[in-house]
Amino acid sequence: MTIRTIIVDDEKLAIQGLQLRLEPFSDIEVIETCANGREAIRAIKTLKPDLVFLDIQMPGFDGFSVVKGVMEIEPPLFVFVTAYQEHAIRAFEANAVNYLMKPVDEDKLADTIERVRQRLAEKRSADEAEKLKDVLAEVSPESLDQITDEDESAGRYEKMINVKDRGQIFRVDVDSIEHIEAAGDYMCIYTGDNSLILRETMKDLERRLDPKTFQRVHRSKIVNLDQVRQVKPHTNGECFLVLESGAEVKVSRSYRDVVARFVH
Repeated sequence: MTIRTIIVDDEKLAIQGLQLRLEPFSDIEVIETCANGREAIRAIKTLKPDLVFLDIQMPGFDGFSVVKGVMEIEPPLFVFVTAYQEHAIRAFEANAVNYLMKPVDEDKLADTIERVRQRLAEKRSADEAEKLKDVLAEVSPESLDQITDEDESAGRYEKMINVKDRGQIFRVDVDSIEHIEAAGDYMCIYTGDNSLILRETMKDLERRLDPKTFQRVHRSKIVNLDQVRQVKPHTNGECFLVLESGAEVKVSRSYRDVVARFVH
């Protein structure tokens, strides 16, 4: 699988340096280089690359402006390249595969290329699935109806969540989350051995999580049902869910239907 790649940087030496570092990766094919944001937007729309290494700070159209400028087409994967650490947060907010600090470290570049391969493999698998659905729609519509709801549900929810906490960005695997507690406009996310603070409302976070796995058990608490190992009855119709880490989360009476999943 060849990964068609564009490099965008207003410094010629930076482009040459990155090209040299990419040579050991036999599946990376640099099809174009661009010296500014306007050139980059034209090249991306014309050549439709798989991957773009994009400098953030450029005169005129910066890297983030380039991303916005190609949103009307199916955008490529972006890896931001920057000399400034403070751009990292915006890079993740723009859903970049990764960001690299200048000068580019070879080990971090190798890790980034592996991430790109994984993302492209997932995307191409999804594209193949869509082609199969088109065929099913023609030859067996009833079969398509049976799988569509499940497939759409599975692809709608987050697998990883980016959490900015104490000046750092953490990538949290959703499956590792045990439970979540609300504190105003902040969410406390608990994994087995860590806790992080996410600035988001309970309502917005619920939309991002698969309800088959994550259920509200209290006005301000969400639990990963796959992490529950014991149900302990309590007074007044309430109970506690004991999680894999040993943590206990109270289930209020209003959410007793959640517990019913474990006792029928």
